[in-house]
Parts: sequence; C-alpha cells; structure tokens
Amino acid sequence: MLAKTITYNDYDNNERTETLYFNMNKMELTEFAADLPDDVFKNVSSVKTIQDVANVANKMGSKGIIKFIKELVLRSYGVKSEDGRRFIKSKELSEEFSQTIAYDMFMSELMSDDKAASNFVNGLIPASMAGEFDEVKAQLESSNQES
Repeated sequence: MLAKTITYNDYDNNERTETLYFNMNKMELTEFAADLPDDVFKNVSSVKTIQDVANVANKMGSKGIIKFIKELVLRSYGVKSEDGRRFIKSKELSEEFSQTIAYDMFMSELMSDDKAASNFVNGLIPASMAGEFDEVKAQLESSNQES
C-alpha cells in the first residue's frame, strides 16, 4: 500500500492536509495489465527505473500515458477500513477523489516527475508479484527472439 500526504487549499480556500491511499492486489494488477496492449504490457511489467517509465511513455504516446496513469491512480485509490482488514475501493470513491484538488495535485506531480511516476508504479506492485513480472518479461523476450 502506498500513502501520499498532500497539503492544499480546498475550494473554500481552507488549507487541508490529506493522506491518500493506493493499493492494488495481485488480481487487480493482473486484470489491469490484461487491459493493456501486449507491447505496452511488456514494458509496464519491467518498470524499475525512470528510463523504463520513459520507454512505456514512448510506446503509449502522450495521450496514452496520461490515460494509463489516470486509470492506474483511480483503480488503486481507496480508503482503509477502521479495523485495517479491508481496503475499500469503488467507482463512487474514485469519482469523488477525481473531483478534488488533492487528485489534481497528485496527478500533476505524476505527470511532471518521471521519478514520482516510476515510484508510484513500482510501489503498487506487491513484492510477491515483482518476481512474476520478471518471469513474464523473460518469457516475452524469449518468444520475441524466437520470432
């Protein structure tokens, strides 16, 4: 789980500090990756450096990368249950979040800072999946070399 604390002035000009939470479990990440074109998935599955983020951006183009990051942020945004057992996500929560200044500030940071974007993507990948992404990458590279 990623936590990002943002301070901003709301629409009534009141200063607010919020901690935003983002998380994707193994199944959610698998479904997200399955929605990507194959050539983009290959690059996303190997994101470890700023250059890797740049490679993904080159594959997707500027409109594609904005859509990718927006979708990843909104799919991963949620709130922790009071007892800490659940991470609650819904379309309604994501839509509400997307209407805030905190969302605008967070997205602006991701879009203007390659390192922040790379850290966000890497932070969403559970440690248990990092090795699996490396295996998928190796399989894709192997099949591409055979072609």
